Amino acid sequence: MGKEIERKFLIKSGSWRQHASEGICYRQGYLANNDRCSIRVRMGGNQAFLNLKSATLTVTRTEFDYAIPLKDAQLLLEHFCPRPHIEKIRYTVRFAGYRWEIDVFEGENKGLIIAEIELRDVNESFPRPDWLGEEVSDDPRYYNVCLAKHPFKDW
Repeated sequence: MGKEIERKFLIKSGSWRQHASEGICYRQGYLANNDRCSIRVRMGGNQAFLNLKSATLTVTRTEFDYAIPLKDAQLLLEHFCPRPHIEKIRYTVRFAGYRWEIDVFEGENKGLIIAEIELRDVNESFPRPDWLGEEVSDDPRYYNVCLAKHPFKDW
């Protein structure tokens, strides 16, 4: 069992791009989403995963992640996951010893850009890059599982 401690932020400028890795396209859908957990299928690059997360939309959640064959993920997304799927390009930015993941959403969530940082402790402090905007960790609208049901374009 794993614990994920993740904080989410909006982006206020594009200056992060000059330090970003090459982006990886992701597509993901949800097999289940209820009051206890979400079960997600995600494809990114040449990898695919089945992911289970506790349903709490907080900074700390229980998470399990399992590699699955890419072909299985394609079939699960096509036949079992309701649309719209989450489509995004993920970039990695290193800043002051921390790894940031920047998700540039496409499809139904086009126009939304979110920065995420995973921490070791819920109270861990970290330096904030100048491109970092408002924190949205406690706003459920910004969680992928919610974006799949209520896309950004409909806000």
